[in-house]
Amino acid sequence: MFKETDRAEMQAALDAQRRAFTAARPEPLSTRHERLERCARMLLDHGEHFARAMSADFGHRSHEQSMLTDVMPALSLIRYSQKRIKAWSKPEKRHVNFPLNLLGAKAQVRYEPKGVIGIVAPWNFPVGLTMAPLAQAFAAGNRAMLKPSEFTERTSELMAELFPKFFAPDEVAVILGGPQTGQDFCGLAFDHLLFTGATSIGKHVLHAAAENLVPVTLELGGKSPTILGRSADVARAAERIALGKMMNAGQICLAPDYMLVPEDMEQAAIGAVQGSVAQMYPTLLANDDYTSVINRRHRDRLTGLVEDAVAKGAEAIVVNPGNENFDGSNGNKLPLTILRNVSDDMKVMQDEIFGPVLPVRTYRAIDEAIDYINAHGRPLGLYYFGQDAGERERVLTRTISGGVTVNDVIFHVSADDLPFGGIGPSGMGSYHGIEGFREFSHARAVYSQPKIDLAKIAGLKPPYGAATARTLKMQIK
Repeated sequence: MFKETDRAEMQAALDAQRRAFTAARPEPLSTRHERLERCARMLLDHGEHFARAMSADFGHRSHEQSMLTDVMPALSLIRYSQKRIKAWSKPEKRHVNFPLNLLGAKAQVRYEPKGVIGIVAPWNFPVGLTMAPLAQAFAAGNRAMLKPSEFTERTSELMAELFPKFFAPDEVAVILGGPQTGQDFCGLAFDHLLFTGATSIGKHVLHAAAENLVPVTLELGGKSPTILGRSADVARAAERIALGKMMNAGQICLAPDYMLVPEDMEQAAIGAVQGSVAQMYPTLLANDDYTSVINRRHRDRLTGLVEDAVAKGAEAIVVNPGNENFDGSNGNKLPLTILRNVSDDMKVMQDEIFGPVLPVRTYRAIDEAIDYINAHGRPLGLYYFGQDAGERERVLTRTISGGVTVNDVIFHVSADDLPFGGIGPSGMGSYHGIEGFREFSHARAVYSQPKIDLAKIAGLKPPYGAATARTLKMQIK
């Protein structure tokens, strides 16, 4: 495990970055573009090294999956940001109230860098969820301090080794350490702080940032529901749900957390998910395509959720196509467990699962499913499968979630031009798209007054008289 980084050392890094930021202003857009290019070069040169480090950290992680879910999306957002910096950075003209606009007054909004951005990255996608927010922080013209997860120690150490080869410490600083370092990091007076992780930890982050009035983006999680409508293609839906649930062994903030299916379609849906898993993963233990649960503690938590549900009346269906002995394994891989007859008194229906466990609830009419979702915390993602446009719109207009994917799961996060973020217990703020650029920018209002004395003409300064009366009569109608 890492030793904790001293708070004074972190403060010194922050001070150095802020001095460099202030001294360099205004930096040309070419500098931002070039920093993004160095990010891209690091991923292109060392993506394979990162994939091997992540696999070592997980006990086993699919190499191809790491390239597909960490390296490729981060590189995509870097390139996307490079192409759009110029357009995003242009000042926006804004309306000036009549009659000031006729007399030559002008207004605009300039999107300016905030300064130093703190980025706290999680363990489940340690490269992608570090590099993606860094890309948009750079696009907005900022410096950054990174706090990668202590649970992916080799990956974090590789970042600490590689970043200094591509960036000066006053551009990017990597801070290694465990819980105390993370707590101290979140208490620094950044110009903006982004945290990706559990909702329970997000509350502490928000409290720590409040001490210095640091604006915060929280990318959390929650229980993302998946609705199968009666018009859904069950086989196709099951294949896509199985892919989303088994990817990274379900350790995804956007993973389909539970399914809502019509009563008379439950058996068909469960059977189709079982079949899809077996087709993608005929075996699991020695299968290089299937990722391990991150550690024994998390594995025990997941098995505990299943045991609690079964003890309270749920039926557990273990999807183990190769009939393998997971109890005899010295690793942390787990098969998918589908849970029927679940109820809200079970922990699996209270906590974000973050692993290969899939509860199934049934409903009679779509409003019953909608009411269930609305009775619980607003999720990061919501998924609807079906061809009934009216039903789809009823789900979309009567529920609230961070984002939505229709007829698939998770995919809305792959669209670089869509904002990614939660709402309420699933987070606040967003990045990706122009929203990410603006999240890390200060929208600065600039008003320009013409040479003529508008205050006098409009009767805005004492002694008040006829001009004042005319202005009031014209404006208050």
